[in-house]
Amino acid sequence: METIAELEEFMSTPSRELVKDLQQLDGDIMILGVSGKMGPTLAKLAKRAVEQSGHSKKVIGVARFSDESLIDELEACGIETIKADFLKEEELQNLPNVKNIIFMAGTKFGTVGNEHRTWAMNAYLPGRVAEKFKNSRIVSFSTGNVYPLTSVLSNGCTEDVTPNPVGEYAQSCLGRERVLTYFSHKNQTPIVHFRLNYAIDLRYGVLLEIAKSVHQGKPIDLTMGNVNVIWQGDANEYAIRSLLHTNYPPKIINVTGPETLSVRWLAKEFGKRMEKEPVYVNSESPTALLNNASQAHKLFGYPKVTVQQMIDMIADWVVSDGHTINKPTHFQEREGAF
Repeated sequence: METIAELEEFMSTPSRELVKDLQQLDGDIMILGVSGKMGPTLAKLAKRAVEQSGHSKKVIGVARFSDESLIDELEACGIETIKADFLKEEELQNLPNVKNIIFMAGTKFGTVGNEHRTWAMNAYLPGRVAEKFKNSRIVSFSTGNVYPLTSVLSNGCTEDVTPNPVGEYAQSCLGRERVLTYFSHKNQTPIVHFRLNYAIDLRYGVLLEIAKSVHQGKPIDLTMGNVNVIWQGDANEYAIRSLLHTNYPPKIINVTGPETLSVRWLAKEFGKRMEKEPVYVNSESPTALLNNASQAHKLFGYPKVTVQQMIDMIADWVVSDGHTINKPTHFQEREGAF
């Protein structure tokens, strides 16, 4: 894969399972916060799946669109766009009432020193969205950060593990879930809490950060010695298909790949492909932020893009100096300070 166009084509190609699910889904789809890292490819994937399903439902993307070129990009793919600031009540209320909502808007990075906005976006806004779309299905993006650090021998946190978030970002995300759950009970709104970590693209993500460190000879901190990852295209597909699994009270779905991956092993694999020797600092802790997504794999099947495929593609991308997005994941963070 050599160009962003090829990457976007790959990530927005729907599976037969997704097309089949959309044939069963009634109503249009609206994506709130479509301009983030995952939103554009999710919207394109949904639109292509709708077209292949033989239905005429709309796919609508809503965001502030600080980069207005994204509007042209999405509309060229047949996706309707609406500019709106969700924290402005009139703009939120003017949005069309759509049957299916994928709620991606939120704040993570820049939380430290700006905690008030993080809580407004992650805990106050969900209540306003839930009231506005009380008659819709809602898949709300959440995070595995709501879970506590757990033993690397435990196979990660399943959905029945009691949340114990570290830091204000993770706390505000649990706040999002609790507020949505309140309105789900109040209005009998079917919801999914979509607890994701970590989505991988060639342009950003945990694997890219490790690969770049290996390529540049920079030390890799092993303190958070194990991670979970999933290809962004697979995560997007799970999110769209989750619309058929919304429930009252809300259903929780953990979303990631099936493996617990050693950061040291990942660095070695990139080192083999790049003919570089990784440099390490610190040693692995006995605990890590780990997510067990076996329920999602039962519902949707295993991710279609494997870890080895991701490593191969990202190694080639880094060596060839492919375009990257400067949005580090801070996956090494153990104190929740984002």
